[in-house]
Amino acid sequence: MNPRFRLRLRRPSARTLRRGALLVVLAVLLPVLAAGVALRLEYTGDVSGAGGNRDRNAVWLGHAWVDGERDEADLTALARELRGSGTRDLYVHTGPLEFDGSLDARLYPGARDMIDRMHTVLPGVRVQAWLGQVLSHDGSEGLHLDDPAARVRVRDSAAQVLAAGFDGVHLDLEPMYSDDRGFLALLDSVHRLTAARGVPLSVATHQIDPLPSLHSVSGPLFNHPKWWSQRYFAEVARRVDQVAMMTYDTALPLEGLYGGYVAQQTALALEVTPPETDLLVGLPGYHTNNLGRHAWAETVTAAVRGARLGLAREAPSRERFGLALYVDFAATPADWAAYRSAWSGG
Repeated sequence: MNPRFRLRLRRPSARTLRRGALLVVLAVLLPVLAAGVALRLEYTGDVSGAGGNRDRNAVWLGHAWVDGERDEADLTALARELRGSGTRDLYVHTGPLEFDGSLDARLYPGARDMIDRMHTVLPGVRVQAWLGQVLSHDGSEGLHLDDPAARVRVRDSAAQVLAAGFDGVHLDLEPMYSDDRGFLALLDSVHRLTAARGVPLSVATHQIDPLPSLHSVSGPLFNHPKWWSQRYFAEVARRVDQVAMMTYDTALPLEGLYGGYVAQQTALALEVTPPETDLLVGLPGYHTNNLGRHAWAETVTAAVRGARLGLAREAPSRERFGLALYVDFAATPADWAAYRSAWSGG
């Protein structure tokens, strides 16, 4: 090669490096900023279009209500917190299920007495048995929903709590990957049981992809499913009487962003939840702070406003809609007040 035509390799100048770094930063930050602006805009508007209380709200209650720890004074206090809130369902923690799907009856010795007293103090309220367990993925310990025998035992556990006097079954099985066919088979089985008994089957659900197919990226990347496809959410909702969407643990750092996210999630769920299925939006009445959750951002007040904004935009005339407060033993007086007054005002 003629040396006159040899290419010279020059080191990039500091100015060029700075410009390159700036472009990389902008390429990362601009989509994030755009998403933030979009969420904040979701949190704007008039909630009055959502209408008033449908009296289909719910509260998750801890295990102390069935193991004999709670007494009459506790029930009186709970009734006071619920007064005027439009609460229809109480999800009372009655498990956990065993990893094989069975349920130890010794876990809820005070259930029948508690249910009778709740019916007396809170007439018209349905007391559902909250049955949960960690799911097994890739060999980890937990409940295997791909095992038909385990699904039969979960159904038998549902029959067990109904025989104990509960007014319904509430399943909370996590973490659940989108498109889990074993879960759909389980819901079909348990729903046949509850429908025959004339009681509701409800389920706590994951959130819906805020961006198309996000679950297919986030699940394998973090090995922990957070979102479902909207199509899978619809398949679950068609198989139950009530869905309670867990719209928290979002890692969002600002209340306005979180409220906008709840508004978006509410709208996405309303698009695909059948009209005969109750849709409840979960409210974060607990105060954990970690990388996945910021209590100063994820507030009951923001979730309430976000849910009502989503309802006002997507389906303001829908009757089968409510709010669900998680959870009684962690909720503060301010959380209870926000829950009670959720449907008042504009």
